[in-house]
Amino acid sequence: MSKGSELARRFRRTPPRDVLIVMLSAMGDAVHVLPVVTALKRAWPRTRITWVIQPLPHTLVAGHPAVDRFVVFERRRGFGAVASYRDLRRTLRGSTFDVCLSLQVSAKAGLIQRLAPASIRIGFDWRRSRDLNWFLNDTHIPDGPDAHVQDQYLEFVRFLGVDPEPVEWGLGLTTAETAARDRFFGELGGRAVGFVLGATDARRDWTPEGYARVIDEVGERFGNPCLLLGGPSEKDSAMTDEILRRCQGSSRPVDARGDGLRRLLWLLDGCALVVSPDTGPLHMARAMGTPVVGLYGRTNPNRAGPYRGSEALLVDGYAEQPGERYGASRTYRDGMGRITPERVLEKIGIGLRT
Repeated sequence: MSKGSELARRFRRTPPRDVLIVMLSAMGDAVHVLPVVTALKRAWPRTRITWVIQPLPHTLVAGHPAVDRFVVFERRRGFGAVASYRDLRRTLRGSTFDVCLSLQVSAKAGLIQRLAPASIRIGFDWRRSRDLNWFLNDTHIPDGPDAHVQDQYLEFVRFLGVDPEPVEWGLGLTTAETAARDRFFGELGGRAVGFVLGATDARRDWTPEGYARVIDEVGERFGNPCLLLGGPSEKDSAMTDEILRRCQGSSRPVDARGDGLRRLLWLLDGCALVVSPDTGPLHMARAMGTPVVGLYGRTNPNRAGPYRGSEALLVDGYAEQPGERYGASRTYRDGMGRITPERVLEKIGIGLRT
């Protein structure tokens, strides 16, 4: 009997009392963890789920109904890093976890899973592990074909004998956030199209010229108000200034950027459609059920595209030739330049008509 079959059989009889999730950073990855904790809590309602996470993604998922406890890991730089891990160990002291799920294949996550008092530490197979992460786990899910990141995370759920279907994110709005959303879009008027300006990795970004051209056409062709979405970073600010300078249409886009992931969440939820490169807000929009026109040229959309949604709206610059067939490998390409305003407008038209 395989280790996975043995664990699944064991937990069908007696579910674990305490499960630890290790996923520290990356907004999109944090969103992909949500169907994992939701499925586990649905199958094992009495199991206590703890999630070790860094401060920024914590602001998005804090209060999630499937997570009983968040442990916020503030990683300091240089010599202060030692103190960060010492503080975490002190926080976890007295806890005993039946299972630790190591969803993040990095050295810092590996150190945390070793510090955690867990009976079983489950990580990825050898091929998908990095930074010595494989050696820091005692149990590994089987190697499988390249797949979407979300499906790879759900492999852990199946390994434990839990059915991940239906896939649910459970990323809802509070009463106050719902009121703020309704007030904002009520004053805006019309079905808004939101434009997420950029990713942390600038190589995933589209061009200000492309955005400006599309925004002008959306106003003229469809009559929808347009929102510029993102944060207050210098990069987003520079792109916003350049887009506004280039826009020539009679209806100017609204600069709705600002601090706060929860504010961004209700903005994404209120949009009729969102246009975005591969970045955290794209996956946030997908989790809220908002149609997404994904702009993919750097990363593989079969691996990191909107999960089970908006496939018909994807603008595929990753394909080097029209109709190219490719798998879900982690390979990067320089294909954002293959994305044209005409292709984006075509997908926006489809999205607004459905």
